[in-house]
Amino acid sequence: MHSDVPSPSSATLDVAYRDDDMYSTFRASSAVSKGDEASLIEDPTHKGQAAYYQDLDYAEPDDKEPKSVEESPDSWQKLFGTAKYPLEQRIENKKRGIGRQKYPFVVWALTIAMVGVFINELVVNARAQGSPLSFKPVVNPMLGPSESALINLGARFPPCMKSVTNISSSTSMPCLNDTANPPTSLCTIEDVCGFGGWGDGTPNQWFRFITPIFLHAGIIHILLNMLAQVVVSAQIEREMGSGGFFVTYFAAGIFGNVLGGNFSLVGAPSVGASGAIFGTVAVTWVDLFAHWHYHYQPRKRFAWMSVELVFGIALGYIPYVDNFAHLGGLCMGLLVGTTFYPVISPTRRHKTIMWTFRLAAIPLAVVLFVVLIRNFYTSDPYAACSGCRYLSCIPLSSNNYCQGTGMS
Repeated sequence: MHSDVPSPSSATLDVAYRDDDMYSTFRASSAVSKGDEASLIEDPTHKGQAAYYQDLDYAEPDDKEPKSVEESPDSWQKLFGTAKYPLEQRIENKKRGIGRQKYPFVVWALTIAMVGVFINELVVNARAQGSPLSFKPVVNPMLGPSESALINLGARFPPCMKSVTNISSSTSMPCLNDTANPPTSLCTIEDVCGFGGWGDGTPNQWFRFITPIFLHAGIIHILLNMLAQVVVSAQIEREMGSGGFFVTYFAAGIFGNVLGGNFSLVGAPSVGASGAIFGTVAVTWVDLFAHWHYHYQPRKRFAWMSVELVFGIALGYIPYVDNFAHLGGLCMGLLVGTTFYPVISPTRRHKTIMWTFRLAAIPLAVVLFVVLIRNFYTSDPYAACSGCRYLSCIPLSSNNYCQGTGMS
């Protein structure tokens, strides 16, 4: 008896082939799984080698950025340092030195501006004395323009800013083009101060609290300051954001000149961005103490920062550089930097402490500005602190042992 055997349909064949494909896929995945399991077996060649915590914390980041479910902050949030990040990401970024923004735009702009201003200083001195560097009547140890040129270009010089006892507007001093010693070409202080003088007979060039930030006494001075600025200040801007950094930088620089105007020798001009840079250095101290556990070898870092701070203060005794600008910038940088620096607060207690400091810092900064500016214009600072001048002056016969006005 012959029975009809149905021929397999194409649908049936397709099912069979699909089953084979699934089996092949299963076998391949099983092989991969076994490979993964094998990779978990301890390699005897690494047995006995220790794994260090520091190696995990400071390992190089992968090429691929981890995907985050958080929305990325916009450019304005980055600029003013108000962007929000998960706590774990902020801690990891702190350990790796990653800040709120990639590029320090304000530092770059300031550095370019200061180099341009310094070139103009050399041009002004070259036109006046025939040489961009002043070697007569005295040598500028910083290798830069003359004292009169620095005053004319906007150095902090109290006789240009207010009436000073024993120094009137008609007091004579060397002109910009004088190269003789003793000077043979004399000008009045009002002429040397420039900027159109003062019409009512009273010195009133208040802007000299700001302009000295952009001036430098010489090649050595600007090289030291720009090196510190592009290294230390640039990193602080990356961590703070440009908005907070801008406020901190200029608050520190201006307050340094206010403090120096109160207590330095009134007849000694002062220039430089040192006060503003010291303000950013102060922020590194805020960072160190607020994030002590997140820094690699914090005690060693503390020791090096202490040495750098002492060295910077020692530089304040160099001519045309003012230690009061350094100390004032450091003080104001601590107050304003505490307010704007993005401190990581892992606990409620830590957050409470930081906000307490911030709420106290801003009123204190305002009070210091108001009191010292008022003191500068209305009283004799030396009467309150006659020995303060020695913080920025080494007693020598050339400066009358830091007595009097300090004018040479």
